[in-house]
Amino acid sequence: MLQQAVDWLLYSAIKMDSTTRLAETVNYVIYDTIKILFLLFIMVFIAAFLRSYLPQDKMKKWLSKKRYGLENLLAAIFGAITPFCSCSSIPLFIGFIRSGIPLGVTFSFLVTSPLVNEYLVVLMLGFFGWKITAAYVISGIFLGFFSGIILGKMKLEKYLNKDIALNAKNVKQKIFSTIQQRFNFSINESYSMVGKLWIWLIVGVGIGALIHNFVPQQAIEAITSRTGIFTVPIVVLLGVPMYGSCAAIVPIAVALFQKGIPIGTALAFMMAISGLSFPEGVMLKGVMKLKLILIFFAVVSVGIILTGYLFNFLQNILL
Repeated sequence: MLQQAVDWLLYSAIKMDSTTRLAETVNYVIYDTIKILFLLFIMVFIAAFLRSYLPQDKMKKWLSKKRYGLENLLAAIFGAITPFCSCSSIPLFIGFIRSGIPLGVTFSFLVTSPLVNEYLVVLMLGFFGWKITAAYVISGIFLGFFSGIILGKMKLEKYLNKDIALNAKNVKQKIFSTIQQRFNFSINESYSMVGKLWIWLIVGVGIGALIHNFVPQQAIEAITSRTGIFTVPIVVLLGVPMYGSCAAIVPIAVALFQKGIPIGTALAFMMAISGLSFPEGVMLKGVMKLKLILIFFAVVSVGIILTGYLFNFLQNILL
């Protein structure tokens, strides 16, 4: 029904020529933007409502106990249900360190939090479908899980700044006593998230539409054929210094995929941009030494590259 409404608006009401690339691009942008914004609002509301029942103080206690890696898995799952970007995750990451949670466990949270969240899941469902979305969510959680374990085994606490407590910010748990309060909180979260992301979503969908309708598929195939097996690490190295919202990155990734880029390569590029960024490194410099930041970025980058290769290998199963 939405597609029919958009078609009527452009081709009947506005009288655009449906055979032109411009009309196809505008149609692509309007349809995907409306669809994803609606899904985004609903999913953020559901996630926020469920999150209002999550006891943050108890989470800290659970994550501080050693259970043969289970604490890393819990931290990664907790990161997946928090709607943070790579920079927004840092205050909570610092709060975990201050509360005595092992460094490797806090890194499991920091890795997964920007890679997996409710609005990214909504975007991926709308663009890629449930198979790829489910595989991405699982891989993002396990990337945080294994990265945290590896970093924890390396005993890197000595690279934390001594004045970390002075730079940290407390994240206070909101207390709700009624369903109405939880409902109001969830509605406000939905409006807030949509308000923050709508412009990035339009930009991302617009760029994706331009790639989809104007970039020749032969050009994309030529680039990937020249770099061959090294395409995945190249796109990850290109993506790590960049910073962007998932709302803008997902449409670009799907457009690259539609032009012939393998699914794992496109998703690795998206993971590198959303999960690691130069601004994140600058913020982390306030609580840890440069060597630890570089080790963290290197471990996660290798994990993203391996994930990209895995998705490329499983592409025929996922599609």
